[in-house]
Amino acid sequence: MKQAFADALAKRGYETLTPVQSAVLAPELTQADLLVSAQTGSGKTVGFGLAIADSLLGSLEEFGRATKPLALVIAPTRELALQVKRELQWLYAEARATLASCVGGMDMRDERRSLERGAHIVVATPGRLRDHIGRGSIDLSQLRAVILDEADEMLDLGFKEDLEFILSHAPETRRTLMFSATVPKSIAHLAKSYQKNSVRVSTVAEKSQHSDIEYRALGVAARDMENGIINVLRFYEAPNALVFANTRVMVNRLTTRLTNRGFSVVSLSGELSQNERSHALQAMRDGRARICVATDVAARGIDLPNLDLVVHAELPTNYEILMHRSGRTGRAGRKGISVLIVPPSARRKAERILQGAKVVAEWAAPPSADEVKAKDRERLMTDPSWQEEIGSKEKSDVDELLSHFTPLQIAAAYLRLYTSKQSAPEELVAIDSKNLKDSKPSRAADFGPTVWFSIPGGRSSGTVPGRLLPMICNSGGITKHDIGAIKIHPEISYFEIKSTKVKAFKQALGPDMTAEDDVVVTQVDGPPVDVGFERSKSRKPWVDKKIEVNIPSSAPVDWNDDTKPKQRKPKANGHNASQAKERPKNKSGSVAKSRPEGVVESFKKKSKSKSKKTSKYPKAVVGGGLAVEKNSKNLENPKSKRSKKGGTVGKHSFDPGKPKRRPA
Repeated sequence: MKQAFADALAKRGYETLTPVQSAVLAPELTQADLLVSAQTGSGKTVGFGLAIADSLLGSLEEFGRATKPLALVIAPTRELALQVKRELQWLYAEARATLASCVGGMDMRDERRSLERGAHIVVATPGRLRDHIGRGSIDLSQLRAVILDEADEMLDLGFKEDLEFILSHAPETRRTLMFSATVPKSIAHLAKSYQKNSVRVSTVAEKSQHSDIEYRALGVAARDMENGIINVLRFYEAPNALVFANTRVMVNRLTTRLTNRGFSVVSLSGELSQNERSHALQAMRDGRARICVATDVAARGIDLPNLDLVVHAELPTNYEILMHRSGRTGRAGRKGISVLIVPPSARRKAERILQGAKVVAEWAAPPSADEVKAKDRERLMTDPSWQEEIGSKEKSDVDELLSHFTPLQIAAAYLRLYTSKQSAPEELVAIDSKNLKDSKPSRAADFGPTVWFSIPGGRSSGTVPGRLLPMICNSGGITKHDIGAIKIHPEISYFEIKSTKVKAFKQALGPDMTAEDDVVVTQVDGPPVDVGFERSKSRKPWVDKKIEVNIPSSAPVDWNDDTKPKQRKPKANGHNASQAKERPKNKSGSVAKSRPEGVVESFKKKSKSKSKKTSKYPKAVVGGGLAVEKNSKNLENPKSKRSKKGGTVGKHSFDPGKPKRRPA
């Protein structure tokens, strides 16, 4: 190791290197391509910074004037890229290296100017780096090393084409180093394509469970998932905590819920701008916020100080994501806790994920409200402030308090102030940690001793349990968990209540034992006798009615397949109805002639010289039997109106360019 890096590590407080850092510094791996897998928080960033130092500097101890980049570090997210840049800045500070970053969300013109000024090491995200290559803003011809940090995550995010494009523009003589917490098949395939005789480096700690992270799986009822998260945060009271969700919608929901409960919360998701993300992470580092609710992608690789608790509000999709989530805690030798919130429907999924990650978790119930309060008292009594001496500036304030109040009053006031600053814990439904099923009372033996009550109104008046239950709860000041069976009889209804809640129930009803709408509740001596279901009206006897259907003897004949076509019924026109029966006429008005079947008679237009014809429209009978002649004046007038263009047909004027209109 060069002296510049040894001095930088000493200033940072490093006494010994981590296993992965020692492994990549082996003499036989000085110029080899590496595929490194190690646990999260094991110091991979410092590891690959030390691994490429000899390739960049050679025999020199310091860098010269920066021109084209010598090393390229690619990270999947903006936050991780900026974090890697900060780590490499202090590591290469003594070697006088110049670093530049190219990440999405930043001003591209500033990045272009910094690249033009020159940089030894460039840290970038795949999408923005590809844009710079396409615009000619960066020249990769002098690259000596390329590092892919969190390579598996970049492939999961769909950056495979971008990575192939970037690596194709890098010189073939470069070193390629891939670092990741897990090495799936996709990473191994990528290593074969873009690495030459790569060496697989894995630490012994990778093959076993992370010793600094304690895994706990808490079984909660489905409706108590958010309440369980609140109790977990209150129970541990970690300086910094990270709550993971799968979607942006869930991130916004949890952020709103925790903020309303008095927690100092920030969120981290893909919908936020880079400026908002930076402010959120800075608030966690400064202590202005204690809880960060984030998605997997947004929080990938980030390192927050004093992050002692990771809560999986929603289970990850696979064990690799579980390892990356949990790896945000237990970093650099610190201890951490990873808590999985498991509803009953996700029990088997949680077991499969833990088995795939080779992790043994402790299954338990979430902290109850009493356990949270007991933990608060324990923290209060063990606070180191009790052992500190009273300073000179505090002496006058203490004397003033003692002169006005007794020690007992001061202690009580302090407890009230201490409690008011804490968010109240939630009451959770009891659940069986073995099978994760809601513990609902099945019969009286499980429910405990009860007392029966009756109330007027039964099935005949439309009483149903769904309406009776809220009335009992509201009037008696009890919950649905205190009510046992409800039996609806024809004229009266019965319900049972836990014996421990009977006194409070009666007090809420008052001396008259009246509920809502002045309904009188009466206590009975025992459970009622079951009454069979009675209908309000007797059912009508079943009558098998046979429906007569006339079935034709032969198949139906289509109208045009009949050998004997139906004779058309002639129209009766008043006085000549008898004549119409004898001599049926065609539509043209000519007498029907006998002609062979299939022969169609040709009709010719009558000449205009013929005498005028009487109207073929008969008088119509309207309403009460009065005969009126419909449009008789217009129809009988032989002179039709001329159109604007002078055309006439029959009795109506028309436009030659429009279709003929029927008479009104």
